[in-house]
Amino acid sequence: MNGPEIDFAWGGAGLTALHERCDAFVIVDALCFSTSVDVAVARGAEVLPFPLGKYGADEAARQGAAVLARPRRDAAGGPSLSPASLTALAPGTRLLLPSPNGSALSAMLRDRRGFAGCLRNATAVAAAVQQAGEKIAVIAAGEHWPGGSLRPAIEDLLGAGAILARLEGSLSAEARAARAAYREMKDELPATFRASLSGQELIEAGFPDDVEIAAQEDVSAAVPALQDGRYRDLARR
Repeated sequence: MNGPEIDFAWGGAGLTALHERCDAFVIVDALCFSTSVDVAVARGAEVLPFPLGKYGADEAARQGAAVLARPRRDAAGGPSLSPASLTALAPGTRLLLPSPNGSALSAMLRDRRGFAGCLRNATAVAAAVQQAGEKIAVIAAGEHWPGGSLRPAIEDLLGAGAILARLEGSLSAEARAARAAYREMKDELPATFRASLSGQELIEAGFPDDVEIAAQEDVSAAVPALQDGRYRDLARR
């Protein structure tokens, strides 16, 4: 089969293992980093990823002339990691977006091409990454258990699978399995997102709209591409 070699892995360890072998990566953190990035760049904003918990977010925002996204509970109607908080973001906004998973993975890409993928932009991102190199990887961010170990997240598996299902090339066994999971559950994505552990956590915390936004498939033509430390919409260039 013509096309790139396509792999799939979980989290930072997976990205590290594939970093030297792949030309481009798609980061899938559906609830909610990748979804939030898509919503923001689709409105003409730029997103600067920043690992949550790393000291100096306020200073980084000042140096980057960016608005700092606050924690959901402290945002007081302003921008946060919540996709719903970004639906009215002004075009041209530069947003520093701390997150525990997607932002940390973005920082690990270094010299590799990076894209933020999710259900919302699966077709658009797949079309862009199809041409991004001879070897590409889709990374499901996952979450973390209280002890710090990786907690596989079904919403990231399905988001990754949606993108993999739209790619043409030689898929690894892991990539085929993720694609198969998406194809098996593609007709029940909103319900699956709501029933997922991450979805339940957000719903119980009072953010059901974030889950609904993340579960929308192919509603965005944005292609969030990481360039010079910030995500911009490649489709606008």
